[in-house]
Amino acid sequence: MKPFIQLIAAATATVAIATSAIAAEAPDVLVKRISADVINTVKADKDIQAGNRNKIIDLVNSKILPHVDTQKMTQQAAGRFWRQATPEQQQALTKEFTTLLVYTYSGALSTIKNETVEFKPFRAEAGASDVEVRSQVNVARGEPITLNYRLANGPQGWKIYDINVLGAWLVETYKSTFASEINKNGIDGLIKRLADRNQQLAGKPLKAPK
Repeated sequence: MKPFIQLIAAATATVAIATSAIAAEAPDVLVKRISADVINTVKADKDIQAGNRNKIIDLVNSKILPHVDTQKMTQQAAGRFWRQATPEQQQALTKEFTTLLVYTYSGALSTIKNETVEFKPFRAEAGASDVEVRSQVNVARGEPITLNYRLANGPQGWKIYDINVLGAWLVETYKSTFASEINKNGIDGLIKRLADRNQQLAGKPLKAPK
């Protein structure tokens, strides 16, 4: 085998092994790794601490979003209306909701100072494909903040599809909003509303969208 072909074969094998390792990573280990990576990055970067918008959004896109199943989140938030949407509408809805999630995560990251995350004991039945990882954010002043994650195991390994902050699941929160807008203005109306909201957020300082 020629050296060049050997190099390609070795690189391919390395990627395959790395991909397999990521797919096999336990859900609680995955969430702990992401949390530590993100928090350490924020605390080590003065630009992010100062509110550098581009850096914060890049951090979300590179370290958080790859581990989030945005289509599943969108599908669950849309509920029964998802099946009524055309493939093009589903794609557009997922795109706009994903953008909103990026602003949501970015807004949360922009407020990180000296917080620490404490994970609760992980409990799941053997072979479970849908689990919850529980944690709390310890702040310098005030009560700890509940922060739980729902993850599903799929072809690409474990991915987050819902987050609970202070007892409220993100998908459930948006579900009523989505249903109300669709009932009034249809699926295209919801897509437009999300697009308009994202356009507004694009020109404002980062903070968690309401």
